[in-house]
Amino acid sequence: MHAAEFDGFRVHYRIDGDPEGAPVVFANSLGTDLRLWDKVIARLPATGLKYVRYDKRGHGLTDCTKPPYGMGTLVRDVEQLMDHLDLRNAIFVGLSIGGMIAQGLAAKRLDLVRAMVLSNTGARIGTREMWGDRIAAVEAGGIEALADAVMERWFSAEFCQTTELTAWRNLLTRTPADGYIGCSQAIAGTDFFTTTAALRLPTLGIAGSEDGSTPPDLVRETVDLVPGSQFHLIRKAGHLPCVEAPDEYAKVLTDFIAAQAH
Repeated sequence: MHAAEFDGFRVHYRIDGDPEGAPVVFANSLGTDLRLWDKVIARLPATGLKYVRYDKRGHGLTDCTKPPYGMGTLVRDVEQLMDHLDLRNAIFVGLSIGGMIAQGLAAKRLDLVRAMVLSNTGARIGTREMWGDRIAAVEAGGIEALADAVMERWFSAEFCQTTELTAWRNLLTRTPADGYIGCSQAIAGTDFFTTTAALRLPTLGIAGSEDGSTPPDLVRETVDLVPGSQFHLIRKAGHLPCVEAPDEYAKVLTDFIAAQAH
């Protein structure tokens, strides 16, 4: 566990794998922290690759600033972290809002991103009105007011019957309200269709068949913007297939990384 400070703002991050390996950077979803990737990291090659995870602004152990946040700010946070750690030509794996951050970073700093994995995400997610309603609900009743509905969008019906669900619900509800609201505002204000369509780098899309937040068609539509992209559907998994189907997720990711001669 480490923290880097930029102009008084501290970003919490963790490095696993081979310290001298080629970098793979992970960005997590709204309402989770870097532990989202625990199961997948444990299943990835132990040598040759350095895995860097971080908590985005307002989540986990990273500082929480007052909203609103812009997507440009969230991109800048990881850009500064990667510069600080001297990470170049990384494979960037982003899930949900993390996938939006991946798209924004690739458009801004192609020297940092060699290839990207857009997992359970879109160039645009939802509408301003939808996010406005969710933000209003959090402001009125806290994240608890949304928690049950979020679990239904995140996970398959089968996973929702397991004892593990409680841990993910707790992680969501313990997210600072300002962090959740700020990142929701960033998503609401983002439309990357034009910028992502201009990208030319190896891209893999991963979707869950039961995803109630970013359905497979949205993920496919987004990765299809990038010529030569690949798409993989994980069946019987929801918005967080890295949690529900870590074996399949890790295999797909490992194969993609290997194909980049990384």
